[in-house]
Parts: sequence; C-alpha cells; structure tokens
Amino acid sequence: MSITFTDDQIDRLIREPKTLPKDYKAHLALREKRGHRHQDYEVAGADGHEFQIILRQSISNPLNFSAILGVIVPGTNRVFRLRRYNSRTHPHKNHLEEESFAFKCHIHQATERYQESGRNEDAYAEATDRFSDLNGAIACLLKDCGFILPEGAQLELFEEHA
Repeated sequence: MSITFTDDQIDRLIREPKTLPKDYKAHLALREKRGHRHQDYEVAGADGHEFQIILRQSISNPLNFSAILGVIVPGTNRVFRLRRYNSRTHPHKNHLEEESFAFKCHIHQATERYQESGRNEDAYAEATDRFSDLNGAIACLLKDCGFILPEGAQLELFEEHA
C-alpha cells in the first residue's frame, strides 16, 4: 500500500500552527443530520496546509462521539485523518500490535506503519482518561494539535468539569 504521509510529515502537520478566528466556537456548533449531530470546519495552517476539524455525536447516545483532525491531501479532496478522539462506546484493537482494550476513550493517530499495512491511516489508538465527553475531546484536540486560540479566548467551553 502506498504511504500518503510519513511519520515525520504527520508529526509536522499536527504541530503546524493553526490560528482560530475569534468566532471559532460558533463554527464548531453541531447540526443535526441523519441520526447524529455533526460539523466540519476548515482551518488554514501556517505552512499553507488546509486542515479540517470534523465533529460527530450520536443523537440517541450522546456518549458516542468523535473529534477528528484531518488534513486535505494536496491536489485532492481527500481528508487524511491525523488524529481522532473517540468515545468509549466500543472496544478497540490495534491489529499490528495484537493488543486491545475495551470501552475506554481513546485517541487514534495516523502512522506510516498502518498505511503500509493497508489499514486506515489512523487505525492505531491509545486509551486515555483525558476526556469523557465530546467537549473534553475537542479541548484535547485543540491543545494537542497546534491550534492557536484568539487573544483572550479560553477553552473553558470545551474543558471537562469534574
């Protein structure tokens, strides 16, 4: 299978600064669509890449969600998923490592190795306790992936409350 991005390129894409506008929270508001709530929002990176934040949440089970950072592959309309912050509503197996975990929130990450194996670019995941709901997942995505908040903005809308 061909590799779209190497591990080094993936790391640089994740770290590439992505400045959010003052009204970014309004752009991340979910809309109902066929049994789930969803939003896609494009953000330009400092090095010229086009990124997409993709949010999904089940209407019937709000604890079933994903917050995704993708990059639009240059010269295509394909979104390559760099990171995916998933709920704990399903078990996950890392096939190449032959390890699995059940019903834990987890963070998928794109890897060169999984691309080479013919699996989805972001098939590898690690369990986490950093979030338990969609707002927490969004906060982690913004913190982890090079996003620059507008001056005076805070992540409090997205941060978990204990």
